[in-house]
Amino acid sequence: MKYYFTTPIYYTNGAPHIGHTYTTIVCDVIRRLKRLEGYEVALTSGADEHGVNVERSAERVGKTPYDFSTVMANEFRMHWEELRIQPDDFVRTSDERHARTVQWMFERCRANGYVYKGSYTGQYCVFDNLYVNEAKPGDPCPECGRPTETVTEENFFFKLSAFQERLLELYESQPDFILPETRRNEVLAFVKGGLQDLSITRTTIKWGIPVPGEAPHVFYVWFDALIAYLTGAGGPDWEQRGLWPADLHMIGKEITRFHAIFWPAFLMAAGLPLPKRIFAHGWLLFEQDKMSKSRGNIVRPRPIAEVCGIDALRYFLLREIVFGQDGSFSYDALVGRYNSDLANGLGNLASRTLSMIHQYRGGAVPDSKGDPHIADALNQTVAAALDGFNKFEFSRALETIWQMISVVDKYIVERAPWKLAKSKDEAAPELLDRTLYSAAEVLRVLCGLLAPVLPDSVAKIWSLLGFAEPVGSLRTADLTFGLLKAGQKIPEVQPVFPRIEAKPAIARMRELEEVERARQDALLGKTPAPAAGAEAPKAEAAAPAASDGTITIDDFVKVDLRVGIVKSAAAVKGADKLLHMYVDIGEPEPRSIVAGIAKAYQPETLVGRKVVIVANLQPRKLRGLDSQGMIVAASLEGGLPVLAGFLEDVPVGARLK
Repeated sequence: MKYYFTTPIYYTNGAPHIGHTYTTIVCDVIRRLKRLEGYEVALTSGADEHGVNVERSAERVGKTPYDFSTVMANEFRMHWEELRIQPDDFVRTSDERHARTVQWMFERCRANGYVYKGSYTGQYCVFDNLYVNEAKPGDPCPECGRPTETVTEENFFFKLSAFQERLLELYESQPDFILPETRRNEVLAFVKGGLQDLSITRTTIKWGIPVPGEAPHVFYVWFDALIAYLTGAGGPDWEQRGLWPADLHMIGKEITRFHAIFWPAFLMAAGLPLPKRIFAHGWLLFEQDKMSKSRGNIVRPRPIAEVCGIDALRYFLLREIVFGQDGSFSYDALVGRYNSDLANGLGNLASRTLSMIHQYRGGAVPDSKGDPHIADALNQTVAAALDGFNKFEFSRALETIWQMISVVDKYIVERAPWKLAKSKDEAAPELLDRTLYSAAEVLRVLCGLLAPVLPDSVAKIWSLLGFAEPVGSLRTADLTFGLLKAGQKIPEVQPVFPRIEAKPAIARMRELEEVERARQDALLGKTPAPAAGAEAPKAEAAAPAASDGTITIDDFVKVDLRVGIVKSAAAVKGADKLLHMYVDIGEPEPRSIVAGIAKAYQPETLVGRKVVIVANLQPRKLRGLDSQGMIVAASLEGGLPVLAGFLEDVPVGARLK
């Protein structure tokens, strides 16, 4: 089975930013998922290098268009390598192989009667490489809002108007040709409004692929760039490669018209098979505005990857944003999602499960068939998550997986392995083995399911489970409960997702963002490059606290609040206000906590009571006793504390958010 698909062919008049990264990360996840499903996958990306914008950018930095494009194409390649994204092919539109494909495609369209020579006078947007029909001199471009220029030149035209009915028939017969449905409806409305013939060559610029025998004509950038998808599949030799037609073109919604109207029309005119699906996702918004080079509100991924890790960025983009819709990006949300889902969720499950296997079973996977109800829940999770991934519903798929993590967390708390390990009941050893095996087996299967999304982090957890072969070698048949072998040795446990302190992390990302912006601006001839070895600019001092005493979300997320149950309580000798308690918060051992509540509560009334614990408070000694947290209570006017509690049944170890 083959699966051939593409990222957009990115325009090289600017450097890569998080918008490009979003699209390409999604494609890398799909690439890994399809390999998990057993497909032979080929992913093509590339650089769109022709057009007047590139000519002007190159002139600004004193380079030829080709040399400038080489710098920018290498910038994209380096960017993907740093982010561990691995396209199987990278097509530069300045490549000779691509020029051959474009010229071949043009000749097929002309031979079939869909190309003619004419002249055009009208308004043209150099920023979007777009003729603006019915615009007057100086009118703004409908795409970017900047002034258009008046041009008159001889062109070759493509008979786009001849394909209106065939395109409408395509959209009706294949409702999933354009996704999501909102994009399909937009395209339908546009095509039903009538199509005009399209200029596909230029004579006013030199930087482009020449039209054979028709100097000084060069090909229009969109006719040129779209054909790169066919170049990646073998060009004129596409039948020998066996990749075309593409299974998927993944694009941003702003270029839907070119891909869903122009591209299938070009292929129809050339007598070639059409791609199977075009998915146009939404924009990333920053401070409620679309990220744009012209607006200067670009976020670059390199600083995020350096501070939080590549996988944190991948997870955030896929989990936080409903794919296909516009989504918001913020550093605060990124760090919050990292701490809540990765550090406190997957990372905590891995740490506590593997630590208990070391502590209670000498670092070897126990011999057990596991718990049937956990097996059933896991198998249902795998099916639902794979279904979500295949429908590009990444957020739903990840939510399903994290629900399974919560199920196992609750299961561990209810089974309490730390109690079973000390129990004299003859059934306790078997129950302990079953509990530990079930948790470890869930962890194994989730590694396989999450490897496409979190490749680096899951590889670490995979090695901590004692596996030598790479997690990427798994197939969907391996994602079944019960395949973990008894006796497998677990190496020394290491943290996978250490918690991140929000304020310093965000400050550092902003510092690095400024350095990266300056470096990229230098590539584009806008500013001098930062000196080699220069320090990142220091972050501005934090704003003073608000006079009304409010705090930010950064302050709040630092506090790790957990549900606990009091296992024992006793008065502290010589201290009339203090009680010493052991509180179970779902960890291998209960916490020792000293609290000043003795005047409000008798020790025996607290045993079995659920309380709220600040779990990440720095430990200290009180009256010679270790206090490893703080109980949350309200202080009344009379001075007596009242413990925070719950009306509903809340599992021990649950986190308060």
